[in-house]
Amino acid sequence: MKSQAISLTAEARTQHRLRLFWALMLGVVFVLAQALAAPARSMPESFADLAEQVSPAVVNITTSTTVAVSTGPMPMVPEGSPFEDFFRDFMDPEGGDNGTPRQHRSQALGSGFVISEDGFIVTNNHVIEKADEIKIEFFSGAVLEAKVVGTDPNTDIALLKVESDKPLAYVPFGNSDIVRVGDWVMAMGNPLGQGFSVSAGIVSARNRALSGTYDDYIQTDAAINRGNSGGPLFNMAGEVIGVNTAILSPNGGSIGIGFAMSSGVVTRVIDQLKEFGETRRGWLGVRIQDVTPEMAEAIGLGEVRGAMVSDVPEGPAREAGMQPGDVILSFDGKDVADTRELVRVVGDSEVGKAVRVLVFRDGKTLTLKVTLGRRETAEAATGPALPETAPEPQETEMLGLTLTPLTDMLREQLELGAGIEGLVVTGVDETSAAFEKGLRAGDVITEAGQQKVTAIADLEDRISEAKAAGRKSLLLLVRRQGEPRFVALSLEE
Repeated sequence: MKSQAISLTAEARTQHRLRLFWALMLGVVFVLAQALAAPARSMPESFADLAEQVSPAVVNITTSTTVAVSTGPMPMVPEGSPFEDFFRDFMDPEGGDNGTPRQHRSQALGSGFVISEDGFIVTNNHVIEKADEIKIEFFSGAVLEAKVVGTDPNTDIALLKVESDKPLAYVPFGNSDIVRVGDWVMAMGNPLGQGFSVSAGIVSARNRALSGTYDDYIQTDAAINRGNSGGPLFNMAGEVIGVNTAILSPNGGSIGIGFAMSSGVVTRVIDQLKEFGETRRGWLGVRIQDVTPEMAEAIGLGEVRGAMVSDVPEGPAREAGMQPGDVILSFDGKDVADTRELVRVVGDSEVGKAVRVLVFRDGKTLTLKVTLGRRETAEAATGPALPETAPEPQETEMLGLTLTPLTDMLREQLELGAGIEGLVVTGVDETSAAFEKGLRAGDVITEAGQQKVTAIADLEDRISEAKAAGRKSLLLLVRRQGEPRFVALSLEE
């Protein structure tokens, strides 16, 4: 009996040890699960610590602008009338001469944030544009006057500078490229002139484009209102991932659709404004458009990607041998998905840099070496677009278009250069694919199937060749008011 009791006790000890082991393992698994789940918590416990941390670097901006206004003629009042002084004070309180322009001070409010202890401040260009005087109010209540270092209307970013006797609190930029939809963010600023204010929300979308060439906006539902412009959008580490710039609203107030220019764009702009007082973007010197599935099929491009070159004016690309109809597939080692991506990567490149550009031409790829110019210089030299004058309609019809060869009379009516040759569109069937693709009377077709056309027979030959090759679409190069673009028209009946 004693031996049996000892045996049972040993077995119980073993089972106890096993229970302890599994309990310990379960505890470890639970702790690991909690640790892994921590970054994905539903929401922060509070934004108070973050707001307290970054507030000293967020500023309110007040601008003053002098504008000339005219009071117009004063009412005719008998000289010496008791109403004479009343009308003079009411109509011209600042004492200007009757009917002459006088000076008036206009004020505006906005937000900004300090990015260095020596007083550099970032805000929106539209906040300080045309301002005569810029006052910066800090969270402490201190007020300093700021000067403009440089501005970039293309991204609506401005860099200011204040002089301070002591180092200023500042906030760092974060990496907007790693921000995910659904991440928590916090906006700070001076909404509606009410002073320092905090709002919080999530990232609703990324890579939004509104109207600018270099747009890369973060969309957020954190409340942004008038006066928030130029203020920072923070991640939960207290880093600026965007500059609050715009809202989408039918009534001018926040409805949960706000946009902040991403820090990836802003930092590059700020670096150039600091160094040069202006932006210096790379310039390739081409007009481009997105590749559509029909266009890709028409030229034998295996997939829809890249940017199609519609025109190559005088500039770096022409000197490197680039031609209309080339599809740019990569630039300086970076794959090009579409025109927007190409514009951004070229703009971010250094002026004067020699880059390799991979293009698709005549069914194969080739590499061109281009030395980039400066976009700002090229834009300053660009002339106005030519006006459109519709020619008299003709009777030759194909592909849903009414066409006629370009004559000297039509060239004069359309104000085209002597070097332009092609077929003039004098009418478009509104039920045709051509109309859906945007072709209109007054357009000039200069190429078909990436070959020049000067007569109706040329276009008929290109159509026959495309059908014989099994193509479902024909690529046309169309000019309107001097601006070229490619259009792929279906050849199927």
